[in-house]
Amino acid sequence: MKALFDSVSFDCSTQVTKAYSTSFSSAVKMLGPSIRQDIYNIYGFVRFADEIVDSFHDFDKKALLDKFEHDLYEAISSKISLNPILNSFQYTVNKYNIPNDLIAAFMKSMRQDLHQQVYHSREEYQEYIYGSADVVGLMCLKVFVNGDTNKYNELKDGAMRLGSAFQKVNFLRDLKADFEELNRTYFPNTNLTHLDEKAKKEIITDIDADFDAAYLAIKQLPIEARFGVYTAYRYYKRLLKKLKATPSTEIKNTRIRVPDYQKLELLARCYVKYRLNLL
Repeated sequence: MKALFDSVSFDCSTQVTKAYSTSFSSAVKMLGPSIRQDIYNIYGFVRFADEIVDSFHDFDKKALLDKFEHDLYEAISSKISLNPILNSFQYTVNKYNIPNDLIAAFMKSMRQDLHQQVYHSREEYQEYIYGSADVVGLMCLKVFVNGDTNKYNELKDGAMRLGSAFQKVNFLRDLKADFEELNRTYFPNTNLTHLDEKAKKEIITDIDADFDAAYLAIKQLPIEARFGVYTAYRYYKRLLKKLKATPSTEIKNTRIRVPDYQKLELLARCYVKYRLNLL
């Protein structure tokens, strides 16, 4: 009967993904059926940890995160958890031998969000992004290459750069919420109360460099993963394009979005390019 419980757990991770990110869930649907569920499982875990530190303001976040982390490692060790999200995640971790150091780095960055509100140096900033985003890209890459160590090592840098690009775009898009609601400032040496075009351009130039490096790796991904990852890449590139065109003063006061009709147009373009083998 464990298989039935696993199936219910997988459904929970899938529903979490769809509820929290329509854009990401759309990209996951473009992955091959053999790897789709495992990416849902990873996202469900990542999302729940993030929700603890970002959303549960009326509760003891540290206590919740402590319990979540304790249950996480117990689930991986025993290969079961009564928490469906952790049960799904442990299944994927054990199936693909996702290294513990990636999981530990992610939890470290989540824990930083409990107490650190300002990142003063680029080193602090990069360490946080590594744990909160780069390692998630590496977890997904473990699934994509399905045990091919050489391929993993070959694409590792690109997967990390894509994770970094996604996270930095999120930071720029969510400036208002992070600063006003959570009192966080991720970009080092940047005064968000007086964000100007020069500072915005420097941030965007850094993101563009990450995207350029990531694209080279996307083209070399296994066929089961390439279309889905490329779709997510194109969505975030479109979001960055809108951020480029938005004055710095407006970025601080609103949350930039890609309209649904543009998402559908983007998906169609990605599919044509994929089918014509132009990736």
